[in-house]
Amino acid sequence: MAVRDTGSLLVGLLVLFHTWGACTAVEVSMEDRVEVFRGDTAQITCIFTSEDGIGGTTIMWLYRTRTGERKKLYTQDSTMKIVEKDAQFTGRISVNGTGASGAVVLTINNVRLEDEVEFICSIDSLTDGNGEGRTMLKVFETPGRPTIEAVQSPFSVNEDSPQKIAACEVKNGYPKPNITWYKNNTPLRIIQDVVRVDTSTTTESSGLYSVKSELSIKVTKEDKDAHFYCEVNYFIPTGTGMMETNHINITVYYPSTDLNMWVESPKGKIKEGDSVELQCHGNGNLPSLISITDPSAEISVDANMMVLNNVTRQNSGVYTCTSNDWDTPLEISKNITVFVNYLDSAVVTPKDVELAQGEELMATCNALSSLQTHTVWFKNGVKVSKGHTLTLKDATLHTAGTYVCMVTVPEIEGMETSGTLLVNVKSLPEIVKPDNTEIEESFEKSVELSCLARGFPAPSITWTASDEKVLKVTSQQTEEGVRSVASVKVTSDLTVVCNASNELGTDAVTFSIKATTQTTTQATTSITTTTTTTSTTISSATVKTETVIPPKKIKKEGSGVIIAVIIVCILLLAILGSVLYFLYKKGKICGRSGKQDLTKDKSNKDNIVVEMKSDNTEEAILLGVNGEKKPPSDQGGEHLDVQR
Repeated sequence: MAVRDTGSLLVGLLVLFHTWGACTAVEVSMEDRVEVFRGDTAQITCIFTSEDGIGGTTIMWLYRTRTGERKKLYTQDSTMKIVEKDAQFTGRISVNGTGASGAVVLTINNVRLEDEVEFICSIDSLTDGNGEGRTMLKVFETPGRPTIEAVQSPFSVNEDSPQKIAACEVKNGYPKPNITWYKNNTPLRIIQDVVRVDTSTTTESSGLYSVKSELSIKVTKEDKDAHFYCEVNYFIPTGTGMMETNHINITVYYPSTDLNMWVESPKGKIKEGDSVELQCHGNGNLPSLISITDPSAEISVDANMMVLNNVTRQNSGVYTCTSNDWDTPLEISKNITVFVNYLDSAVVTPKDVELAQGEELMATCNALSSLQTHTVWFKNGVKVSKGHTLTLKDATLHTAGTYVCMVTVPEIEGMETSGTLLVNVKSLPEIVKPDNTEIEESFEKSVELSCLARGFPAPSITWTASDEKVLKVTSQQTEEGVRSVASVKVTSDLTVVCNASNELGTDAVTFSIKATTQTTTQATTSITTTTTTTSTTISSATVKTETVIPPKKIKKEGSGVIIAVIIVCILLLAILGSVLYFLYKKGKICGRSGKQDLTKDKSNKDNIVVEMKSDNTEEAILLGVNGEKKPPSDQGGEHLDVQR
């Protein structure tokens, strides 16, 4: 201790000596501030000048608390280095440099928020006096991402004072961040009774700051399309940083100042029978009561839509839409005129007409319409004229028929009407010639015969059959005329006649029906030929016939006709036989008169005896050259039987 006191005394004397000898001072240089993020390392440099050198210089580091108290951290001279025991910085500080170069550095590790204080570097020199430098340590912490929350309820423009629309918050920043509100990229300024911003700051247990800002405005109609957001500005060692929140918009209720009313459907012109939908909307979005009034029914519908089903011309008129806002007594209205186009039924004059052949007719077709119409005349689906007038000249049977006039409205698809004109031309009945009047059909089958007769007055049709049978007949009136169908059962060949008649005359057509069946025929004829030297004998032939079923599709004559033919054939054969016998007796056949002596052989055909056997096997009769009867046994020559 005595040594330390002695040394101190010597130093004091030395200082005093220098004081007496010259008036000098220590110069200390330091930065005004050192900035660092929380948790990083801070280095504070102290630069000084002294002529005493390290042996006569004492370096001391101190800091000033936030209450203004100076507290020592570190002391160093040529003989010692002392780090003070301080609860705040213990274990986190160190000093680099001996002072020989005129500079020492205070290092603070893991900087905390409470380290943001003023640090003092104090230099004491034995001969130059003392000097101090000061540096302020600034600590920073980047805040978290800011958030924005909009008020979900709608806002009315009818409110008199600002309404809170959103809140913005940023947490854990240091120093305290700043919040600025924007509307459509323009910062909002506080305006009394129009824009108000309420900001609150919270110091967290960590020492960091959280800031919350609430924006209240007097809402206008334009705010319905505005975007609001907030901007956060915070400090960093190199300057300032900035972050933005998401953009939000708000729901603004404002009253309507005008209405829009229109026909939603149909698009284009309206016709009777359509369903009409009317719409009415205001240019505001404040809840309001909208009513549409129907003048034809004198009723109102409390809705922005009205549907009229199956409209008629009576639905034409002025429809009114009225709007009453809930928050204001203002009432506005809008009108729209609805016109329903119409097309009445077509009127044809005359409607039914009778003409004599050669006469002329002029008919008209008119339909009352709200729009221009187009008229076309048709007969049997074929266009015959256009325009509302139809002229028929030189009427004939082909002129008769039904004419249809079609009236359409070109401007509206599907708007049409039609009327008919029945034209009758007085004429004799005329039967349309059938395709086939010669018919073949099997026994016991039925045939349907069709007969179409035209004429006016409408002809009546009757049927007659050759066998006087009662026919099944059905008749009907058609566009082409009277059609009658007769059903005939085939039992034999017959003729059927269709007769058409009216007061002017008659016409007829005949159908011939041939009855056919499946039959086969076999006939056996025995022919005996006898050769003699003196005469040629022709015997009457006895023919044996056997009737069998003829083959199919072989025509059969009627039983009466067959009997008549057989009788005629027998008579012809009898006459022929008599003539031949007479000529033979007169000798005209052999070229000489009287008997002839046949000495030469004749061919079998010169000596033919024909034996005709009847079915009852009667005795054959032989005719000799003299016409005498001879028994069959007396006949000489060769006997030949031929069966066919």
